[in-house]
Amino acid sequence: MNVAKDAMGLGLRVLNRFAGLSAVDKLGLRKPATSAIYGAARAGFATVGAASRVFKSTQKLMQPARLSIRSGDGLFDLTPSEEQEMLRDACRSFADEQLRPSALDADGACAAKPELLAAANELGIHLLGVPESLGGAGQERSAMTNVLVTEALAHGDLSLALACLAPAAVSNALVMWGDSEQQARYLPAFVGEHAPAAALAIQEPTALFDPFKLATQARRTPDGFVLDGVKSLVPRAAQAELFIIAAHLEGRGPALFIVESSGKGLSIQSEPAMGLRAAATGRVVLDDVAVPPGALLGDASSETYASCITLARLGWCALSLGAAQAALDYLVPYVNERVAFGEPISHRQAVAFTVANMAIELEGMRLLTYRAASRAEQEKSFIEETALARRLCADKGMQIGSDVVQLLGGHGFVKEHPAERWYRDLRAVGFMEGVLLV
Repeated sequence: MNVAKDAMGLGLRVLNRFAGLSAVDKLGLRKPATSAIYGAARAGFATVGAASRVFKSTQKLMQPARLSIRSGDGLFDLTPSEEQEMLRDACRSFADEQLRPSALDADGACAAKPELLAAANELGIHLLGVPESLGGAGQERSAMTNVLVTEALAHGDLSLALACLAPAAVSNALVMWGDSEQQARYLPAFVGEHAPAAALAIQEPTALFDPFKLATQARRTPDGFVLDGVKSLVPRAAQAELFIIAAHLEGRGPALFIVESSGKGLSIQSEPAMGLRAAATGRVVLDDVAVPPGALLGDASSETYASCITLARLGWCALSLGAAQAALDYLVPYVNERVAFGEPISHRQAVAFTVANMAIELEGMRLLTYRAASRAEQEKSFIEETALARRLCADKGMQIGSDVVQLLGGHGFVKEHPAERWYRDLRAVGFMEGVLLV
């Protein structure tokens, strides 16, 4: 297994170096190089890990495995590295070639096709957050890399990106905050050929929901904990085998608990919404669900929970970047080609200025998001930066979605064009909590 992973890593590094050369563009080999890396990643990741689907310890860990922090040169530079660029390009190709064509049907069916989710699993994105010592492909933790991947997938479709990335939030949480027993019990399933559907469930069906004032309660018992409450808008809830549930632990405050879907008292209710329909959102109802003492994640640390919320909000910012960029990329050719009164409508100042403002706001959203991600991966305080990014992404992302619908006129209101779907999905950025974890 180690030999296979080393060979895979060497091959990908060689392809990355080749595709990063300036001569590749001059010779017109950029697309073939990206396709080669995408194919190599799929073939390589498919050989990593073959764990049982049952959640049980397959090895005994002396201590938890953590990813090292991405090192930098101390300079403020948001330019992606060569490896990050190639990973982003591979995810962008997957998003545009597979997610985008499937988005309309998935939105109508309120679910993604199993073969599409399997293809996303084969891409191996969820393995990047799991250390190599546990069968994954991760060497260092990089919030910036995760943001770039999330943005690239959302360019294909925000809802489908959410469905694809939801399990990675659980594996990332286990790597960051899980103890040795929790990692040994659950992480082997995530590096297997068929990773489980899983979700980080924080949102609740409450007006003006505050993730730091949870209605879901957890109380201690001689045998562990008992959870009561309802979690809302959980992606792929009906298929999920594992949840990380946020609940108020009496005497401690908000905390995270590992809950298996087979637990007695746990039930799922369908909850289709205005947006995020392809993510097959549902409610997780907890009625006296008993979990063992080892289900508590991160020892109920307030720092752990605050970091979880902030990283999730950063993930939603990344989703908004991808969807807003997709909307802008779709709009520009349309206004240049749509002729009214003998000239393209882009010749009208009202249209041209609106499109220019969309591009300006999008770059502002991207800069704030990347800055917050850069500080996060350097283990600097990034709460304020994330709050600013989220506010801008929520407001301007929704505005970009609305402007696209407006400028497409009647076309923006019908499902023949994806604008109305992007608008519905972008509205979720301002209120959704959890689900992602970059």
